[in-house]
Amino acid sequence: MTPTAVHPLGTRARLLLSSVFGPYARNDAYGSRALNPMELYQNQVTRTQGNLSLRMFHRSFGLMLLQANIDAPCSLLDFPSRQRFIQEIQEQAYDIIGIGAILPNTAKVVEMCALVRRYQPRATLVIGGHIANKGDLDQIVDADHIVKGDGVQWFRKFLGQDEKAPVRHPAVLSGFGTRIMGVPLPKSPGSTAAILIPSVGCPMGCNFCSTSAMFGGKGKFVSFYETGDELFAVMQRIATELQVRSFFVLDENFLLQRKRALRLLELMEQHQKSWSLYVFSSARVLQSYSMEQLIGLGISWVWMGLEGKESQYAKLNGVDTRALVKTLQSHGIRVLGSSIIGLAHHTPENIDAIIDDAIAHDSDFHQFMLYTPIAGTPLYAQHQAQGTLIPESELPPADVHGQYRFNYHHPHIHDGREGQFLIDAFDRDLAVNGPSLARLIRTTLDGWLRYKKSPDQRIRERFAQRAKVLRTTYAGAVWAMSKWYRDDARIGGQMRALLARLYGEFGWSTRIVAATVGRYLYRMMKKEAQRLAQGWTYEPASFYEHNTAALALPRMLPKAVQAPRPVLGALRENAMGKSI
Repeated sequence: MTPTAVHPLGTRARLLLSSVFGPYARNDAYGSRALNPMELYQNQVTRTQGNLSLRMFHRSFGLMLLQANIDAPCSLLDFPSRQRFIQEIQEQAYDIIGIGAILPNTAKVVEMCALVRRYQPRATLVIGGHIANKGDLDQIVDADHIVKGDGVQWFRKFLGQDEKAPVRHPAVLSGFGTRIMGVPLPKSPGSTAAILIPSVGCPMGCNFCSTSAMFGGKGKFVSFYETGDELFAVMQRIATELQVRSFFVLDENFLLQRKRALRLLELMEQHQKSWSLYVFSSARVLQSYSMEQLIGLGISWVWMGLEGKESQYAKLNGVDTRALVKTLQSHGIRVLGSSIIGLAHHTPENIDAIIDDAIAHDSDFHQFMLYTPIAGTPLYAQHQAQGTLIPESELPPADVHGQYRFNYHHPHIHDGREGQFLIDAFDRDLAVNGPSLARLIRTTLDGWLRYKKSPDQRIRERFAQRAKVLRTTYAGAVWAMSKWYRDDARIGGQMRALLARLYGEFGWSTRIVAATVGRYLYRMMKKEAQRLAQGWTYEPASFYEHNTAALALPRMLPKAVQAPRPVLGALRENAMGKSI
């Protein structure tokens, strides 16, 4: 939706951007669900790996990108509690209030809109994010504008800014509050990748993809940085500012823009940058690059859609995905494979074979999601036309997140059985392939063994940097996992074999460190398992941030933000923790 006129105050308008309120990892009347915590990996990837699940949070990067490109005074409230949001709109006057959300948070957006109308009735209310794909949203929320697509351009036009100005990229880390084996990971410089957003949308246009639908659908996308030179300049600035050597690239198919990627490779070689890139990519696009190019670009982690046996998606045509995964891993590239449960040809009779085919890839991580028609996608339009969608009165948006139930009548899978099939997939992936942490360590070791003597100094440096933790922390983690699974013949055997490889490569010093670190990690694993069994959950920190123009205004609240704190039982109401 394009604004019809510039806001009367233009860049003198005062803005508040906010994500939806928490807490999140519980069931409540506002649409929070215990099955849908604000943790990507725990939610969709390592869901049943217990104390070995990767626990971490990610900022609302879309809102941060908006704030970085707004010249008007703009404050950002990320992961507030409901009371904190109320406090903000009670105590501070805003001309424009923007709320970003996904579809499962519809009820929270409805509540936040009502609160804005109550406390700030004169403010212009703007709704954006994936929730904007919901066709009847304007009938549900009392908002002035619903923005679908590129919010940076929309706000520039609405505030009367230069619409052709280069996009300013925020310098922000990709995750926070990271925890595994019951141990919070260190916050030392360079330990977490920075976020990088070259483009949004995806021209592949898979029928279920809400991101593709949000930015125009098949054949369309929005590129913020057209050339490798532009992208390199942004990466240099972020690397210096945050002291990082790795980037998590939030681009649905980064390598698809081949000219930009290869120019970036040239510049990295020219300037001796041994950066690591974590990317999303389709299998066919990955296969179109040589391994030398991928390693030279620093591709270290790939999130790749496997979708499922006989899925018929063009991006998989002619690709042996099992062979591709194994090849990537043999070069030290960690793979997160993504598979769908509930394609039209899936039945209770063939689902075991479907799951077996997925886990046979032995990817380092594996995401399993229900085949879900999301509002705005071609798949949703198809089911809407066929009359097979389940009414929201029976299944509210809060329960349509891909980890619980189908929101339509599947031709073969009925009575909610899909939820158990999903759990079976996660459980069997763990039982066959072992914990994702151990798989990641195995692939990292394979990469070190292959490239430790590379003639290219950039590549040697990158793999040597990774090897530091192989010698110490990772070896200790494998020692602890070996003890944890000592009664499991398959996984225990995998851990012992991996530990022997680490000892063989790094010698007696690693053997000694592994036992020392491993004993500590094993104790922490036991404590974490006990906490999780008692219902322990995690909530993200709350952040309150201002751009330069906002900081120059009087009466700004202090930057009081809150840190994550585990919550248990009756304590869940107070889950937002201490100040940072």
